Amino acid sequence: MSRPDSALAEALAADTPIPRDAEGPVFAEPWQAQAFALVVALQNRGVFSADEWAQALGAEIREALAAGGCRDGSDYYERWCEALEHLLIAKGLTSHEGVDARSAAWERAAEATPHGKPILLENDPQR
Repeated sequence: MSRPDSALAEALAADTPIPRDAEGPVFAEPWQAQAFALVVALQNRGVFSADEWAQALGAEIREALAAGGCRDGSDYYERWCEALEHLLIAKGLTSHEGVDARSAAWERAAEATPHGKPILLENDPQR
């Protein structure tokens, strides 16, 4: 499991509801740490408040549970990404179409990237 760097770890409140052990947050995949860091950075820049984030994430988790989603927390970071997407859309910073277009661009970039090389958005052949 990966861990955030110490600066990020210090930025976290002890009661943040994320997968953690005695040393702090843990991530099963690198993308989870990146999504986490993105939310922390946007919050630190004032894009949204801690309360707005907590409400958005809580709503996503409740919705997923009501729809029969995982109850073991294994989809926690998927809910994290959904909450971020919906919060940014609600704030008028992006749209569903914008998110879908960027997602498609990343998929095309991944397909165009040779194995073992980093996936860069610049690799999107439709760019």
